[in-house]
Amino acid sequence: MALTRQVVSTLNPDGTDVMGPNILAFHYPDQNLVSGSLLTVEANHFAVLKSRGAVLGVYDTGQFPIQTPDKPLIGSFVTGFFGGQSPWQYEVLYVNRAKLLVRSAGLATSAEMAEMQYQVEYYVHVDTKDGALKLVTHMPFAKHFISTDEVASYAGPVVEQAINQVVQVTPMEKINEHIHEIVELVKQHLADFLSVYGITLNDAKVLILPKDERMRELISLRAFGLSELDAVRYYVALKMAEKGLVSAPNAAVGQPFFIGGSTMGTFPVGYALQPSGAGPKPGN
Repeated sequence: MALTRQVVSTLNPDGTDVMGPNILAFHYPDQNLVSGSLLTVEANHFAVLKSRGAVLGVYDTGQFPIQTPDKPLIGSFVTGFFGGQSPWQYEVLYVNRAKLLVRSAGLATSAEMAEMQYQVEYYVHVDTKDGALKLVTHMPFAKHFISTDEVASYAGPVVEQAINQVVQVTPMEKINEHIHEIVELVKQHLADFLSVYGITLNDAKVLILPKDERMRELISLRAFGLSELDAVRYYVALKMAEKGLVSAPNAAVGQPFFIGGSTMGTFPVGYALQPSGAGPKPGN
């Protein structure tokens, strides 16, 4: 087997970087590295060099010659003792040190056991060589990558627990009054959890809303200061108006809609229907 020096890099032949905005770590696919190969580390990366499971070094930005004890072994010696393979197997693991966006979503239940859906967005990055080493040590690779989706999967139960800690004891329409408390709790739990993997949490945003669209609209009406009954009336009136029903305003104010002997039609709130021919006049 021919062993040649090579340049190890995350760049593709066309100049694009393998590690895009959703890639936290990348396992260089070729393990047949020899002494003199150049390890290239971009400005926003760390690189971890391993040999048969042991970490040989963690590299910052720059280009470094790989100094390994192997020599190009050829012929029957390699075949007889190593089955035709180099006795030294090396791995290069790149870690993205740029700030990446992670998204997580799920369901929680309010004090009334109503389903609430939440969306959490947070920024993370790996800040130090020690952090890069923790990441490749504690988080396994799926094929040759660790993506932000995998980070979200790992942190998902932690986010859910932090949100439910407040949501489960809070009435549905008052959850947003506690949103600052929920955000701080999520940030605290996430930061502690991600630090085990060498990941630094920068900031987090939390959005919580009822899963049922009908409940979202009713709560929005309640936010205008309407009572529960009035909110239901206005909700029904809005749905009737969407269908083109002329009796929608009557539903909003809780007044009957007359057909036949009485004047037909709808009138602004504050007007009362009069006997036929009298026309509308301001109500008392």
